[in-house]
Amino acid sequence: MLKKTSYLVGIILIAGLSGIIANRYIFPYLGANSFFSKCALFKKAGENVTVINKTEQIYIKEESSISKIADRIIPSVVSIASFPQDDPKNPMQKKIKEIINATGEIMTSDGIIMTTANAILPDYFSKNNFSLTNLDRVFKITTSSGNVYDGKLLAVDSWSNLAFLKIEASNLPAMPFSDSDECNPGEKLIYIGNDSFEYQNKFATGLLSSFEPAYNISGETLSKAEKMEGVFLADFNQENISAGGPVIDYSGQAIAVSGSIIKNGKIQYFQIPSNKIKKVLKKVIDGNSSSNISLGAYYLPVNKSLASVNQLALDRGALIYSASSQQGLAVIFNSTADKAGLKINDLIIKVDDTEINLKDNLSDVLYEYKKGDKAEFTLLRENKEIKLTVQF
Repeated sequence: MLKKTSYLVGIILIAGLSGIIANRYIFPYLGANSFFSKCALFKKAGENVTVINKTEQIYIKEESSISKIADRIIPSVVSIASFPQDDPKNPMQKKIKEIINATGEIMTSDGIIMTTANAILPDYFSKNNFSLTNLDRVFKITTSSGNVYDGKLLAVDSWSNLAFLKIEASNLPAMPFSDSDECNPGEKLIYIGNDSFEYQNKFATGLLSSFEPAYNISGETLSKAEKMEGVFLADFNQENISAGGPVIDYSGQAIAVSGSIIKNGKIQYFQIPSNKIKKVLKKVIDGNSSSNISLGAYYLPVNKSLASVNQLALDRGALIYSASSQQGLAVIFNSTADKAGLKINDLIIKVDDTEINLKDNLSDVLYEYKKGDKAEFTLLRENKEIKLTVQF
């Protein structure tokens, strides 16, 4: 009897569960079918089905506080005061009008500070050959912690126009620079400045307009290897920025430092990519900042358009050039280039094993050499490939 009762209960449970499953899932599915929907049983089951389309709205809030984005960078930003030494005849007289303030960055934890030379040396652009000797200026560096240090001018890199000072301090927050090759046009940027008489950060925002591989910071119409080539251009309001301040992206990474030149009587601002800054800093740390080479030739970086217009055999390289077609204006007399035998209209296509193009431009490649080095130039002269040994 017990066995029959258990068997009956099992059948009832199985039948009940089957009915629930059929009513919940199978009948509504069949009721949605055009054939089965004609049956009243399935049609009624389909009418009990409620279809809900769930829509989720996701709001992405862009960080509105520029200072919060820059939190990681701000401790590495310093203010630099540059002023003439006291007049020995009037030691109490301070030349207030001659004090200039600039923004700088802490580059190493042991006190190497970087800015641009023209930001702290008012006559830097007017001197053809700048020298650290007989420098009559005093430097005071204020950090974000409020400490003030005496600064000693350590080096000025003639290639990038970057200046480096040294303060006696330790455990300083060095500025973290990211890979500038990963930064693309269209990205939002933030400029940080601190060139007031008190330590006070100011900010400007803009877009990275472009990377200009052929932009040479010599300020001249033609390029020359002695000056850096290839910079970022951003659409910052020119009135809100100055040379020497860091430029960061919206992830809080430093990707450049603001630089400037005087061209056609006007100040032009640009941004020095972080990867070029790292190369310069390495030279300074290694003590090779005064060993930059001099080539003594003017050239045009070759691109597809220039190659097409001038019917060049290749669309890369550096074309020795003068608008007047004069050898003496393209290759400086008695210069390294002149002694090596370079001529106007020569197309430099390789230095040792490195091909010259817009990515590896002539200026960048030659910056890796120092005075006393030799290099083999491969060039096209009248469409014939020749090699010359250049002694720097």
